[in-house]
Amino acid sequence: MFRSLVSAAAVAILATNAVAQPTFATPQDAIKYRQATLKEMQQNFKRVADMASGRADFDAKVAESSAARAAELIKQPWAGFGPGTEGGKASPAIWKEQDKFKAAASKAEGEVAKLAAAAKTGNLDAIKAAIGPAGASCKACHDSFRE
Repeated sequence: MFRSLVSAAAVAILATNAVAQPTFATPQDAIKYRQATLKEMQQNFKRVADMASGRADFDAKVAESSAARAAELIKQPWAGFGPGTEGGKASPAIWKEQDKFKAAASKAEGEVAKLAAAAKTGNLDAIKAAIGPAGASCKACHDSFRE
């Protein structure tokens, strides 16, 4: 009985933590999805970057929520880069160099996660230290995979 309860709990936890992968009716839907997701991610990232650079007043709670949202969003757009979804501002290199693209996306995810962790501390210096590498990882992906 105990094992079945533990197994049921483990399945429930895994199901709760799983991120549902979207499906798209058309390639254009995938392009719109990834563009909208990346745009919202960029808006949240910029809010934190503006605080880190002094262009905006520092608000620890806004920095934390914006960085956390950016860290959530950066995990989502990759589903919109499936086969047959070429177009938008995406470079054809994405589909030709999938391993390189996935590595760049993974690096960006990791750096934005570090930014979210820094923002969670409420320490502006920690945010300043994390914002540069996070921004550089996003720029590197854009330089290689965006037209």
